[in-house]
Amino acid sequence: MLAQQQVANRAGKALPMVKNFEDMQKLGKENMDATMASLGVLSKGFQSIAVEMADYGKKLFEDGTAATEKLLSAKSLDKAVEVQSDYVKASYEQFVAQATKFGELYAGLAQEAYRPFEACIAKASVK
Repeated sequence: MLAQQQVANRAGKALPMVKNFEDMQKLGKENMDATMASLGVLSKGFQSIAVEMADYGKKLFEDGTAATEKLLSAKSLDKAVEVQSDYVKASYEQFVAQATKFGELYAGLAQEAYRPFEACIAKASVK
C-alpha cells in the first residue's frame, strides 16, 4: 500500500515537469516559426534593396556617360563649366532622393522583420 502511494506521489510530481517540457517545446516551435518568417522577410527585403541599388548604379553610369559626352562636345569653357555644374547638381539631387529611398526601404525591412516576433515578445512580457 505504501509503495503504491509513493508511485502515485511521484506521478503527481512528474506531471508539472512534463507540462513544463511541453511548454518549452511549444515555445521553441513558436520562436523557430517566427525566426523563419523573419528570415523570409529579410531575404525578400534584401533582394529588393539589391535590385534598387543595381538600378541606381545603372542610372549613375548612364548619367555620367551622357554628361561626359556633353562635356567633350562643349565648344567653350563656359559651356563645359555649365555642363559640369548641371551634372553635379543633378547627381547630388539624385543621391539625396536615393538615400532617402534606401532609408525608407531599410526602415520598412526592419519593421517587417520584427513583426513575427511581436507575439512572442508580448507573451513573454505578460508572463
